[in-house]
Amino acid sequence: MLYTAKSILDVANVNNFAIPAFNISDWAMFTGIMDISEELDAPVIVAIHPDEVAHITTDLIAAMRERAHRSSVPVAIHWDHGGTYEQMIVAIQAGFTSVMIDASLLPFDENVALTRKVVEAAHAVGIQVEGELGTIGANDSYGESGAAEIIYTNVDDAVRFVAETGVDSLAIAIGTSHGLYPSDKNPELRHDLLEQIKAAVGIPLVLHGGSSNPDAELARAVSLGINKINISSDIKVSYHNRMREILGTDERLREPNAIQPEPIKAMKVTAAQKIELFGASGKASLY
Repeated sequence: MLYTAKSILDVANVNNFAIPAFNISDWAMFTGIMDISEELDAPVIVAIHPDEVAHITTDLIAAMRERAHRSSVPVAIHWDHGGTYEQMIVAIQAGFTSVMIDASLLPFDENVALTRKVVEAAHAVGIQVEGELGTIGANDSYGESGAAEIIYTNVDDAVRFVAETGVDSLAIAIGTSHGLYPSDKNPELRHDLLEQIKAAVGIPLVLHGGSSNPDAELARAVSLGINKINISSDIKVSYHNRMREILGTDERLREPNAIQPEPIKAMKVTAAQKIELFGASGKASLY
């Protein structure tokens, strides 16, 4: 079912699990994510950030909505890392059921003002809003961007931000970075900070930059109150590495229906592992 009107994360918050938000960038990836979510009876968030929107165009959202309506599991279609109010209006008009306004690089008061403006517009038509406070790091310059330096979310600021904006969920900075970690860099999440923020704000919390973090760190983050984890690089690496292997076997290969099934299968294996790790498997029945 296409999940609208209220936050898909509310059930996850009450039942202490996290919904994976899988960033997709083509129709084949989307259908693969839908299929594995249904196989595991797991709610899912299909995330699309501005670069991906530019690639697939908003015309594809109508088809995604139709597929979501037919689904046996709850589905939210989410505009990830929106940067402007105008982008959020485009998302609302295109049929997204969830949006993220990321004004985290702005001064606090400007972040609050822009986020509140988006909340007012989105809530008027029953669309959930995610805000961000603090900054997520960047491991590489490819794909989703990030800050040169991680600015950890301040607990008191988080309380004020939630109260003044009315966001449905909050992306916090506790030590993650977008992209894949280089071999000489080990992510260390501030679980103590997460615990403090969750106790203070109560609403669903979001972790960006979840790819390539150690499973144990992510599982503990879920147990302490993370309800949505964004996964982009991990599934795309699985998908495209397998595609490179397939394309290398026969230079005559040219039809997508001969090339894509194996990459989709590889992506589904990675996605399934995340669904299980986050405790989302079997949770569709709670909705």
